[in-house]
Amino acid sequence: MTRPEVLRRRLAHLEACLRVLRGLARSTPEEFLANPERYGATERFLQLSIEAISDMAAHLAADENWGSFERARDLVYIFRAWGLVGEALAERWLRMIGFRNLLVREYLEIDRRRVYGVLQENPDDLEALSRVFARFL
Repeated sequence: MTRPEVLRRRLAHLEACLRVLRGLARSTPEEFLANPERYGATERFLQLSIEAISDMAAHLAADENWGSFERARDLVYIFRAWGLVGEALAERWLRMIGFRNLLVREYLEIDRRRVYGVLQENPDDLEALSRVFARFL
């Protein structure tokens, strides 16, 4: 049985991250690239947001016995198979997981322009996924 308090805490954390990201998204590309605090904060809050999504997905999949998983990517396929996300959102979720892995493992090679692009384009996807999890409260 899913424990609502687990989802509530992570949803609140995700919303707090999204508030920060929306503020950072108001930067122009020039302001963003010239300010290490802005792009560093963006990288971290994007990472934390994606982690919150993965944590909620793992919690639900385990508690509801939807299938086994080893990696965050497995969770996307489980949620897709159960009809909880459509194909388009599942693809965007997979890209988010890949981007999170880039942030964590390839941090020396990150193109700041790509991070700015993600900041401009992906918060809506994070919000869409948060709505998926909010349905279980």
